[in-house]
Amino acid sequence: MRYELVIFDNDGVLVDSEPISNRILADYLTELGHPTTYEDSIRDYMGAAVHRIHDLVMERSGQTLPAGFNETFHTRVFDAFRSNLQPVAGTSAVLDGLVERGIPYCVASSGSHERIRVALRTTGLYSYFGEERIFSAQDVGRGKPEPDLFLYAAKSMGVSPERCAVVEDSPLGVQAAVSAGMDVYGFAAMTAPAKLAGAKALFTDMSELSRLLG
Repeated sequence: MRYELVIFDNDGVLVDSEPISNRILADYLTELGHPTTYEDSIRDYMGAAVHRIHDLVMERSGQTLPAGFNETFHTRVFDAFRSNLQPVAGTSAVLDGLVERGIPYCVASSGSHERIRVALRTTGLYSYFGEERIFSAQDVGRGKPEPDLFLYAAKSMGVSPERCAVVEDSPLGVQAAVSAGMDVYGFAAMTAPAKLAGAKALFTDMSELSRLLG
């Protein structure tokens, strides 16, 4: 199939942010009295919108996180991004290939609009997208694993779901794409392949993606 739209997740797919943000999240939750390892954070929160952190902490402990949790967490993450964040190797070549072939693409992330832009600008990828190709869970209210974000991105780009390919690296993202009726390609560089069940194909090097997309 020739896809009419390729939808990229941001964290872990376009930018190598998951190790940074999950270490910060694990440390911050532990600091607040909710012991969390890096591995716990990857398992429970990778690919999710920030409301999932609040929901799981409440479910497990019966406690709410501080009122300023989101702001403090994001400030720590953004500071780390500006000094350490890199694009995922091979991303620019994939985007250049889509441009050359005239295949539309966009980014649809569980992260906030600010987080997406900080990440893309820091890594030099923002120029590939601009404002019209950036979609956040903030736009729809319900983040992954709900399909709302992907469906919203497709509708905004004028493409039916069955003509879309999604590139995801998290179980929640794969679930959301499948629920949206889209083909999903699982980037398993950091995630065990078995956790990306439902993906049409798996790959571990971004240079493989162009071939998979056909």
